[in-house]
Amino acid sequence: MRKTFRPRRSVLYVPASNAKALAKIASLDADAVIFDLEDAVAPQAKDDAREALRNYFRANPASKAERIIRINALASEWGAEDLLAARACKPDAILLPKVETPQDVTGVTEILEETDASENIRLWAMIETPRGILNADEIAELGLRSTGRLDCFVVGTNDIAKETGVSTDGNRAYLVPWLMQIVLCAKAGKLDVIDGVYNDFADAAGFTLECDQGSRMGFDGKTLIHPAQIGAANHAFSPDKAALAAARSIIEAFSLPENADKGAIALNGKMIERLHLANAEKMMAKAQMTGDKA
Repeated sequence: MRKTFRPRRSVLYVPASNAKALAKIASLDADAVIFDLEDAVAPQAKDDAREALRNYFRANPASKAERIIRINALASEWGAEDLLAARACKPDAILLPKVETPQDVTGVTEILEETDASENIRLWAMIETPRGILNADEIAELGLRSTGRLDCFVVGTNDIAKETGVSTDGNRAYLVPWLMQIVLCAKAGKLDVIDGVYNDFADAAGFTLECDQGSRMGFDGKTLIHPAQIGAANHAFSPDKAALAAARSIIEAFSLPENADKGAIALNGKMIERLHLANAEKMMAKAQMTGDKA
């Protein structure tokens, strides 16, 4: 199945067990929502959360936001039931926690195929353990398979910090090498990659700085724990007006008859190649979908 572009600037976690949070989703401007059956739901509430999710999707068959369901690991006591519930809800994607090997993804793909699940149900993978980081390249290669379902990596910075003992204070200096490794692997596999959460939702300034950092590092968006973070994330991961104007100039220049067969052209004193045209077209497509204008 050919992948289509979806803006994923703001990806909000919503506990499937939180009725008030579920009711607010339609009024939010998040690009995507992760309905969480895993960390945000207590063990004794798993069954009720699953049923609440089924009811929500029955009552809300369509959504302006991309919808993803995070399940518990299949090896857990809740994983199999979570996967069945997620499949029945027909979300845009299912998010797999603590992915450490390609088999963690292909195993779920096989189950979906065997049960004739819609090919529109994609898979996202949480990269949140040392083993997952080390194997990120092999996992990302699944994104290159025409029959694969893998679309996106989501970084679990809290779990990485927990597993390694590394500090996340300040500018995440000790995490940056691993984050960049995950970004590189994702891009090699033609996957989107979403940055981890910022835990202090009351610290708007710190959140904005981390969004800006993530955008410069190549992330496509950021996972969020509170609706108040949506606006800043959407802004940080959207191209600014100067970048959009430059992209439009590149597209217009290559569209001229005299440049139709050229691999590179001179524009405003710079050498511009076809790869720059591809990036410009992608940026304009993203801007069109998100309503940004040059």
